[in-house]
Amino acid sequence: MTKDQDHKEDNQERQQEREVFVISVAAEITGMHAQTLRTYDRIGLVTPERTRGGGRRYSREDIDQLREIQRLSHEEGVNLAGIKTIIEQQNRISDLKDEIDSLEEEAAMLRHKITELQTRLDRGEGGGRNRGEIVHVPRSTAVVLWEQRRGGRRR
Repeated sequence: MTKDQDHKEDNQERQQEREVFVISVAAEITGMHAQTLRTYDRIGLVTPERTRGGGRRYSREDIDQLREIQRLSHEEGVNLAGIKTIIEQQNRISDLKDEIDSLEEEAAMLRHKITELQTRLDRGEGGGRNRGEIVHVPRSTAVVLWEQRRGGRRR
């Protein structure tokens, strides 16, 4: 595949991701009745974007979600409450995977930083700190008070 073909496919994918459909078109694409889509929106199964006037705009992702709802309902016999639970759990799993990815990225950065600091320490680059031994210094509760003598000298 050439670079131009890759670029063209990327543009087509981005365009499809941005596509939105009015409720009648979304209903036709999914083979559902528009009232069914309104019901799914009302109960929170699929929540399409809204225009300023309140019209529903279904994305490709929404269309895919509607098809999955239809599959679960017709082929698997799952009721709407069950479908809602499944969708919520799938969303939770997706969120957790994103969090894992983020934490793994952060852990990799921290491991890299530790390696850098260990290398600097091994080279003797202590960042200007004293490089001597660590010595235990006992804690003292003694207090020293300095008073000035009347003649200007301390005692």
